[in-house]
Amino acid sequence: MKTLVIAEKPDMGRNIAAVIEPRAKNNRTYLEGEQYIITWAIGHLVGLAEPDAYDPKYKRWNLRDLPIIPEQFKIIPNPKTKDQLKVIGEVAKRCSHIVNACDAGREGQYIFALIQQQLKLKQPVKRLWISDLTAESIARGFAELKDGVEFENLTQAARARSEADWLIGMNASRAFTTRHQTLLSVGRVQTPVLALIYDRQKEIEAFESQTFYDVKAVFKQEQLEYTGTWQGERLTSQEKAETIASKVNGKNGIITKYEVKETKEYPFKLYDLTLLQREANAKYGYSAKKTLDLAQALYERHKVISYPRTNSNYVNEQNIEGMHKALHMLKSTSYASMAEGADPSRVHINNKAVCNPQRVEDHHAILPTLKRPGTLSKEEQHIYDLVILRFLSHFYPPAMYKQHTVLTEVEGETFKTGIKELLSLGWKVLIAQDKEQKKAKSSKKGKEDEEEETQEWNDRSFDLSPDEPVHCKKSEVKEKATQPPKSYTEGTLLKAMESAGKSIEDETLRDAMKDSGLGTPATRAATIERLKKVGYITMQGKRITVTQKGRTAVELIRHAGVELLASPEMTGQWERRLHQISKGEASADVFMQNVQKFTISIINKVSSQRQAPSSLFGGDEDKSKGRGKRSTGKVAAAPHDKEERTAKPKSDASTSSEASTVRSSLGRCPRPGCEGHIIEGRKGYGCANFKTGCNYVIWKEFAGKQVSHAMLKSLLLQGKTQLLSFKNEDGSTYKGRIVLAAEGNGKLAVQAEDSNEAVKS
Repeated sequence: MKTLVIAEKPDMGRNIAAVIEPRAKNNRTYLEGEQYIITWAIGHLVGLAEPDAYDPKYKRWNLRDLPIIPEQFKIIPNPKTKDQLKVIGEVAKRCSHIVNACDAGREGQYIFALIQQQLKLKQPVKRLWISDLTAESIARGFAELKDGVEFENLTQAARARSEADWLIGMNASRAFTTRHQTLLSVGRVQTPVLALIYDRQKEIEAFESQTFYDVKAVFKQEQLEYTGTWQGERLTSQEKAETIASKVNGKNGIITKYEVKETKEYPFKLYDLTLLQREANAKYGYSAKKTLDLAQALYERHKVISYPRTNSNYVNEQNIEGMHKALHMLKSTSYASMAEGADPSRVHINNKAVCNPQRVEDHHAILPTLKRPGTLSKEEQHIYDLVILRFLSHFYPPAMYKQHTVLTEVEGETFKTGIKELLSLGWKVLIAQDKEQKKAKSSKKGKEDEEEETQEWNDRSFDLSPDEPVHCKKSEVKEKATQPPKSYTEGTLLKAMESAGKSIEDETLRDAMKDSGLGTPATRAATIERLKKVGYITMQGKRITVTQKGRTAVELIRHAGVELLASPEMTGQWERRLHQISKGEASADVFMQNVQKFTISIINKVSSQRQAPSSLFGGDEDKSKGRGKRSTGKVAAAPHDKEERTAKPKSDASTSSEASTVRSSLGRCPRPGCEGHIIEGRKGYGCANFKTGCNYVIWKEFAGKQVSHAMLKSLLLQGKTQLLSFKNEDGSTYKGRIVLAAEGNGKLAVQAEDSNEAVKS
């Protein structure tokens, strides 16, 4: 009898067949040769059953029926892929042995284990354990097949992860939904991600901008001119800043310190999926899901890049030859000029910036394949360009700079100058050749303020004589304001998800999450899309904003006493324990017992929580969902989704996003006797009790200013804003504050800085 090989995906199965059975007959859903039958899953063919599979009563969501803790978890075939599961079962009957060729990782192990369990496969199992799909790796992997029993602990860890996520997602979502009569989705990964966005938005809203002043001076030494920034404590007095500027203007000075050092800038790391998504979001504004879909098309349909759902930025030794061949292939494409300038000797097995097998897990970094690109859509071309430029950059030398640091003293005042003088472009010549780069927005704009003192000199040398005097040719005062934290974009949120564990104080937990973060590269995009779909977040251009429903969900979870649900710490605890289970150092049964206890504690705490007023959810879309209507709780995942499977409560009514106007509870209504909350409308901030007669409103636009959330908070708490600049009718400016009238009607006025009287209302 033959040996059955079960790969995780069709493309993987065909790659394997090309090596072990090159003459195999293609039967569409499997390939058959003399020794092997090669078939495949399509991601998860089998999953955990819905709650109503245990008892029909669970079709109706009821808090009294919680917690739902199955004695034995049931599994069911995915109805969309049941035909492929049937194919595996049929060809297995003709085989005496099986090779598990699913991804070399925890979830690949679980996909096979569920298929084996569902089909009751009894044949002896061998395990193919490889990190890439080169012919050499596949051949070597089959020559070194391992016994399937060696991976039993890994299977237990994967099963425990999936069942624990089911317990938390199903029970917590049903508990919060039925308690507060609004569809609230809760999950181990999605809820901490929502909390990240919520906390950032609260920081922005609480931020109060402060005015400060910089003193800049232009110095001249013979033909050389350079600019310096005054050094000292931050200047909050314009008068003091102008005094310093006047003091040094036109005076001579000396160089008190001059340092020069050569620096190198090496190419950025090869792409993993998350890094590719971040770059595509910064450069093209693509969502994480869109980038994943485009990369998947380049991999599956066009076959021009390697497997994109990877979390590695490095390659194995056996990939080096393939990289050289890909470089040669690019010389006959539109990238020819870039490829011709590349130096193949720079990419070798001892270059740890490229080849680092210890840092390669299931798959190596994203690379171009040996297939020349055909006709790609504009968006596919954008992603392919990113991959090619990053790939080619490693065949180029580092960019070389001279870093000049100068301290100039004039009349006892010190000015600092940073000059970055270009010596050689190195790999950055590729950026200069990339026409799209000129149109792109820099992904480093967030660092502009920090690096303002460093000036780039790309077209001339900086020839300063440190022993010669300088002359202050000009000085000026620049008014500036402190800036709030930036709202998350999908790109910066992906980075935050990737590094979420760094905020955990417990060193052991932090170490457990150092290579995982929240979710996996393959599931982070699905998590963001999930938050959009359930109405927790909305997009304002590229910025992510928490809806009122999202705010309330985070606050309810934290106030219920189960704040661990909204923290990366729980993922850290799980990852540490699951790693121990996979190594045989901890018990999966004990882990599950602890998850069950936590599940019960969630139900107990939510049951005693006071029901939230419907006005706090900001919309009417989801009201009455879960009130005994026929609903199901479904653990659903995106195609190929492996790590992160969160509860998706469904009901007869469709789940829609929040209304475009985000109704945030921004503070208490100041009107005497009113217990309402101030919420945001299109043109103003008004009381949520407007339906019962409260007409309190603060208009968003006043005296040429837009009243921000931070200004509104100051008005509600202190009766006035921070100091602002206003214009008189003659064009002159003056300082003042917007103040709230005492009458309790929301009327505003402007109070000049040197006056206690309102000058404009």
